[in-house]
Amino acid sequence: MLLDLQARPILPPDRQVLSELDWGEVATLWNDNQLGTLHDWLNERWSRLIRNSVLGTSDPEAELLQALAFATLALFFTQNQNQEGALLMLDDAVMALGKYRPAYMGIRIEPIYATLQELRPMLVGLAPDADCPMCPFVYPKFEVTGVRP
Repeated sequence: MLLDLQARPILPPDRQVLSELDWGEVATLWNDNQLGTLHDWLNERWSRLIRNSVLGTSDPEAELLQALAFATLALFFTQNQNQEGALLMLDDAVMALGKYRPAYMGIRIEPIYATLQELRPMLVGLAPDADCPMCPFVYPKFEVTGVRP
């Protein structure tokens, strides 16, 4: 196996990703329970953001996108009888979202965080393929304040 040791320029971080984020689109997908589509949306932007960033996955905005993707997957998994996956994603989301409370980049984080905290004890001990423990499954709307740091 040959290694390509050619020097490659380090491109500036793709900060344009942040300026192009449409939290209204996120809110629509979240509020319409289109969580699979929302996860893909968040993941695509997270990937673009970290691709050339000096901070990589440690970039605060990238961490926020990833935390929201974890929360989205936790809610998606619990509704689709994947309680083991939901619990794993939920724990990752809570850990990552905690530092962005109560709001960040114009997003109200606290209601999302509180929902995950409420859901966690319901998931513990469930069979991996059990039905969603909340019926009806209702979670807070995605709220954007319009104020960005």
